[in-house]
This record gives sequence, structure tokens and C-alpha cells, in this order.
Amino acid sequence: MSGGCMLTSDLPNPALDIPPAYREAGTARGAATPSLDWWRGFRSAELTQLMEEAQTVNLDIAAAVARIRQADAQARITGAALLPTLSAGGQETYSRTSGSSASGLSIGGREVTNFSASLSASYQLDFWGKNRDAALAAEETANASRFDRETVALTTLAAVANAYFQVLASQDRIRTAQRNIASAQRILDAIKQRFSAGTGTELDVAQQESILANQRAAVPPLRTTLAQNVNALATLVSRPPESVRVAGGSLNRIVAPRVTPGIPSELLTQRPDIRRQESRLASATANVGSARAQFFPTISLTGSGGYQSSALVALFNPNAAFFSLVGGLTQPIFDGGVIKGNFELTQAQQDELLQTYRKTVVSAFADVDNALVAIRQATARLRLQREVVRASRRAFELSEQQLRAGTADIVTVLNTQLTLFQAEDTLSQAQLAQLQAIVSLYQALGGGWEPKMERPVNAL
Repeated sequence: MSGGCMLTSDLPNPALDIPPAYREAGTARGAATPSLDWWRGFRSAELTQLMEEAQTVNLDIAAAVARIRQADAQARITGAALLPTLSAGGQETYSRTSGSSASGLSIGGREVTNFSASLSASYQLDFWGKNRDAALAAEETANASRFDRETVALTTLAAVANAYFQVLASQDRIRTAQRNIASAQRILDAIKQRFSAGTGTELDVAQQESILANQRAAVPPLRTTLAQNVNALATLVSRPPESVRVAGGSLNRIVAPRVTPGIPSELLTQRPDIRRQESRLASATANVGSARAQFFPTISLTGSGGYQSSALVALFNPNAAFFSLVGGLTQPIFDGGVIKGNFELTQAQQDELLQTYRKTVVSAFADVDNALVAIRQATARLRLQREVVRASRRAFELSEQQLRAGTADIVTVLNTQLTLFQAEDTLSQAQLAQLQAIVSLYQALGGGWEPKMERPVNAL
């Protein structure tokens, strides 16, 4: 399928190749399109609270809202050229002539007071659409600012979700490390007992002490990661870290929602960054029209009228009225190539934004496919890793029992506990990867989608 379904006929054809379906979409049962409050699908009340707070107080979103106000104000300024300007004025003039004659005699000066009240208007006829296109360009820029705000909001919400899941993963890994430390300490105690009984060696003790020390050394970096992500959440909700308390919990309590990506053509209306680039392209196209109109004459009308009198009481008498009406036409003849250069500049800017629009759309399709691949592979990895953990835990329990019974080989015990420790830590990372892949899919799809209206059965 070629062409852009969002672009109007006035815009250049982006010649997009829109696939009929995503290659990695599959047919997942129970999947649904993203809801407007998509984060609720993870079933975490604390995450929902952070998301809702970020939407109202995040500073990046507030700055994007300020840019919208700026763009709206600029659109009003630019659009004012389509309307006439009207001004009123009043004036009192007092003057005195010289009292000296050519012969040097003093004959007395004359004092003159003059009063006037006037109303003037001017209007530029927009025959060629220069002002109209300029106003349209400003309006499209304002629309782009609105989609930019949605893009910033979506990026912020994805950052909140990822940081929160990082907090949960860090807490899980810390708990796992603490359990592993306790297990390593039990093994060390058992090995020391064997060494005291003469059935173990000092090397066995040293090796287990090294494993225990490594497990203890793994905890501080995890606590650092935990603190950094809590601080990141504080920044996202515009609060100092000291005033933010994140209870967290465990990734095991988070539900992994099932999401369908829909069809690729729907992405053109759902992704705010695509809509932003579309509005920017529309603005550039209008600028081309405004620049083209500068080759034609400028026609303007100016009129003024009012009253003028030397006596204030007679100012508004009919005899004191005056008016003037002027029509002007200005045709550029030679300007050193300024108008032509400006026209070529706007054309080049339009072409740049056209290519940027195309790249944004193509990248959006790739983002969705990448997220779908990541979810599928992360889910498979998580399932396999759980099997690894179950088998590793069983092997470790058996080796520990044999160690206490005095029948286990120390090398086997060391290997099984290291395998279990690594498998449990990897499991937490696999859970995090799956949830972050789901967040990436929500972000790639443009966040929440408006619910589709059901068509009546008897509709024509």
C-alpha cells in the first residue's frame, strides 16, 4: 500500500510503503489494543499513582505546554495580517508666530490653537494568499506543538514505568542476594565442620569463603541501582528524592498485559511523533505558498478621517470633517535574488521535512516490530529461565543434603550453588526485560488509543 492516509491533497505525496500487517504480530488470544490508561494493565496501584502524578506535575510536560501557548500566540500574531488595522488619535496643537517684522518693528505675534480627532485604517489585500498561507503555517506549527506535548508525555510515562520496574527488580535481586548469602553461609559452616573433622581441606574452606564474599560484594551495586531509580522517579514527579517514598515490592506481583498492535496503517493516527512531523510538513508546505506569493504585487488600502478645528466647541461640526483614501500597489522588480532565494529555501525545508516524515513512519513500524520480537523472546526466555531455576534449586538442595551427610563432592557443591545463585539473579533480569519490552510496545504504538465506536448493525 502506498501513500499517506493522513496527508491532505495539498501536501507532497510521501510515497509510503505501508505493510498490511506486522511481521511479528502473531495471533495472541485475549490481547487488546492499548487503553488510554494502559499502565493499569500491570495491576500495580503504586505505579498507577506515580503515572497520574507525573502527568500533572512533570516539568518536561509543563515546558511542552508552555511551548503550546507560545505557538498559539505566534499563530494569533501571524493571523493578524489577514485583518485590517484600525487606530484612533486625538491631538491638540498650540503654536505662536513670531512678532518681529522684516523692518525690525514689533507687531505682536499670533497664537494658534488647533484641535483634531481622527480614525485611520489600513488593510493589505491578500489576493495571492501570502498572509493566508503564513497564518496556516503558524496554525500547523501550533498543532505540531500539541503533538509534541503528547510525545513528551508518552516518553515521560514510559520512563516512569521503566524506572519503577527497575526498582522492583533491584529489590528482588537484593532479596535473592541475601538468600544466597544465607545459603553460602550454611555451606561454609558445613565445610568448616568437615574441615574440623578432618574430612575437608583448607582449600575447600577458602573457596567457599570466596563465594560468600562475592555474594556480599554484589549487594552494594544493587542498592546503588535501587537508589538511583528511586531518585529518577522523584525527578519524573518533580519532587526532591527526600520527599518520595517508593514501597515497591516484587516483579512477581506485576501482571504482564497482552497487547495487540492492530494494523500498521492505524499507527499513522496513533503515534504523536508521526502526527507532529505531519503538522510540521503541513507548516512547511504553507510557507512555500507564502514565499511563492511574494513574487506578486502587494496591494494595500489606507484610509483616514476625522475632524479638525481651531475651536474645541466646533471640533465635531460637519465643516470640520476631513478624510483621505489611498490605494497602493508595490511590485518587486529587483531585490538581488532575496525573494527567489527565500522561495528555494522554503522548498528545501519542505523537502527535508518530507524525508523526516517518511523516516519517522518507517522507524515507527520498526519500533513496533522490535518491541513485538522483544516481548516474544523475553517471554520465552523467562519461561526457560524458570525451568533453569527449578532444576538448579533441586540440584543445590540435593548437594547440600549430601554435604551434610558427608557423601558430597565439594566441587559439585560449589558448582551447584554458583549455578543457582546466577540462575535466580538472571530470572529477575528476565522478568524485568519482559516488562520493559511491553512498555516499549505501548510506547511504539503511541500510548493509549481512543476506543473505537461500534457501528450499528442496521447502519448503511
